[in-house]
Amino acid sequence: MSPFHEPIDEGVRAELAEHDDLIAALLARRGIRTKEAADAFLDPSYDAHLGDPLLMRDMEKGARRIAKAIAEREKIAIWSDYDCDGIPGGVLLHDFLKKAGADFTNYIPHRHLEGYGVNVSGIGKLAAQGVSLVITVDVGITDSEAVARANELGMDVIVTDHHLPEPEGLPPAYAVIDPKREDETYPFRDFCGAGLAWKLVTAVLALGRAEGAPWCADIPEGWEKWLLDMAGLATIADMVPLTGENRVIAKYGLLVMRKSPRLGLQKLCRGMRVNQSALSEDDVGFMVAPRVNAASRMGEAADAFRLFTTEDEAEADALAKKLEKLNRERRAQAGAITRAAHERLSGRTDLGSVIVLGDPAWKPSLLGLVANGIAEEFGRPTFLWGREGSGVLKGSCRGAGVTHVVELMQEAKDAFAEFGGHAQSGGFSVKDEEIFSLEERLTDAHARLLAKNAEREREDRKADAELALSDATPEFLGKLERLAPFGQMNEKPVFLFREVSVMRVLRFGKGNEHVKIRFAHADSPVMLEGIAFFAKRALGPAGELLADGDRVNVLAHIERDQFSRNQSLRLRIVSIA
Repeated sequence: MSPFHEPIDEGVRAELAEHDDLIAALLARRGIRTKEAADAFLDPSYDAHLGDPLLMRDMEKGARRIAKAIAEREKIAIWSDYDCDGIPGGVLLHDFLKKAGADFTNYIPHRHLEGYGVNVSGIGKLAAQGVSLVITVDVGITDSEAVARANELGMDVIVTDHHLPEPEGLPPAYAVIDPKREDETYPFRDFCGAGLAWKLVTAVLALGRAEGAPWCADIPEGWEKWLLDMAGLATIADMVPLTGENRVIAKYGLLVMRKSPRLGLQKLCRGMRVNQSALSEDDVGFMVAPRVNAASRMGEAADAFRLFTTEDEAEADALAKKLEKLNRERRAQAGAITRAAHERLSGRTDLGSVIVLGDPAWKPSLLGLVANGIAEEFGRPTFLWGREGSGVLKGSCRGAGVTHVVELMQEAKDAFAEFGGHAQSGGFSVKDEEIFSLEERLTDAHARLLAKNAEREREDRKADAELALSDATPEFLGKLERLAPFGQMNEKPVFLFREVSVMRVLRFGKGNEHVKIRFAHADSPVMLEGIAFFAKRALGPAGELLADGDRVNVLAHIERDQFSRNQSLRLRIVSIA
C-alpha cells in the first residue's frame, strides 16, 4: 500500500492551476476543488465570508428580545458552560452587554456541585434576583425541564447551543438558536458555543444600528471584532471543524488575540512564556485552553471568567498564577490516574479494540486528559469512567485513528444513560448495572463500525509528499502556513522523510517522557531537529528503541520552534519506522 494519498483528479488540478502541485493537492484533500473555494480558503475575508446571522432559525426573534431587554433595563442572565467554550462565550456576551449599558449577571454552574447544563436550582436563584431573560451559551438544548421551570417563574429563555437536540424535540424556550436543529437552513452549521454567541452579538448590533437604538449609539462600527479573541479561542479549543465560517473566526480571532488589550490574556501568556504577538493555534490548544479548563476541573470556572473580564492588573496577575497552579495540580492528579491505568493495562493479555477502564475514586473531570494519552499510546478508542459527587458514573472518551467516538457510542447507545461530543472526544454517563458489560458492547460496536468505515480507516496517516530535510525551509513553511490555522478537518500537512540518519537522541522531561532527535541525510550537510512530546504515546515501541546511528523513515509536520530565540524550524514527529 502506498504511503501517499491518491493523486488528485485532472479536472480539479486544472481548476486549481494557479497553485503548485503540493498546495493544489492539499486543497483538494480538504474538499476544496474550485478556484472560488480555494480563494475563500486561502484568503478568508471577514466581510465576504461571514454569513448574515439573521438568516438562522430564531436568531432575529432572540436578537430582538435581547435588544428590548437592554433598552428597558430588564435583568439579564448569561448562563454559560464551564469549559473553554462556554467561558469565552460568557465573556464576550459580558463585554457586549456591559458596552451596551445593560443590567446583567453571569452564571456559571459549579462543575462538581451542579454538573453540566441548565439546572432547576440555578434557575430558581436567578428568578429570586429578578432576572427576566436568560441567555444560554453552549448549553440548554437538552435542558427542557429547567427551561420549563424558567417559564413558570416568568422568565424568557434564549437557548444558544451547538449540540444535538433530543429526539423528543426542542426545549420550550422563547428562542432556540442551534445550527444542529433539523429545520435549520443556514449554510454553515458547525459553530462552537462561543462562535454562535458571537453571531448572536453581531445580530443584536445589526438590528440596533439599523433601527437607531439609543443603547448602541456609543458602540463604534466594527467594535464587535474585538470580541473575536474569545470566539476564536473557543473555536480552536473546542475542536470544531476549522472550515467555512469557523476558519474566518479562528483566523481573525488569532489576529485579535495577538494584540488584545485583555489583561488576563496578557498575564496568562506571560506566565506560560508564550509570545502573545505570535500566538498560534497550537499555543491556544495546548497551552491556553488547558489552563482555562483547569479552573473548573480543579476549582471554580468563575476564576477563568474573571481572568478574562477583569480590568484590574493585580487581579489579572493573581488569577493567571492561580490557573497556572491549578493546571500543575491537574497534571499531577491526571498523572496518578494514568499510572493506575497503565498498571491495569500491563497485566492484561486480552486487550481488545476498545479500552474501557474505571474506578469510582477517579475524578471524571480529569479523565479526558488521561483517555487522550492512552488512546494515542495504544492506538485504540479509550473510555474512562469515575463517579461524580452526585453518585453518577460518568466518563470521557477519546478516539484513535479515524474512529468517530460519537458514532461508536451511537452504535452501542443502549449501554449509555447519556452521551455526546465530537469526532475524537466525547463524554458519557452509564448506569451502574451497565458498566460491567460496557467494554464488550463497545468492542462489538467498534467491529461493526470498522466494517462500515473500512475505506476511511485505510486513509489514516498518509503522507502528503516526500521531502528531503533540505526542503524544510522558512520559505516552504511560509507557503504551508497559508493553510493555517490548522485543526479539525484542516489537519497539518504530513511529510515523509525517507532514510534519514539519527545523529543524536535526547530524552527529556520529568520522567524522560519526551524525545528530541537530530536527523541528517547521508549525502547532505543539512541537519534538522525533530521532537515528540510523550514519545511512548506518540511513537510506540519504535520510540523506545531509537539510538544514535539508526536510519529511519519519519512522518512529521514542519513547524516553528516558538521557544527558540530565532524560531528555527523543526519536525513534529508523527511516527517513525
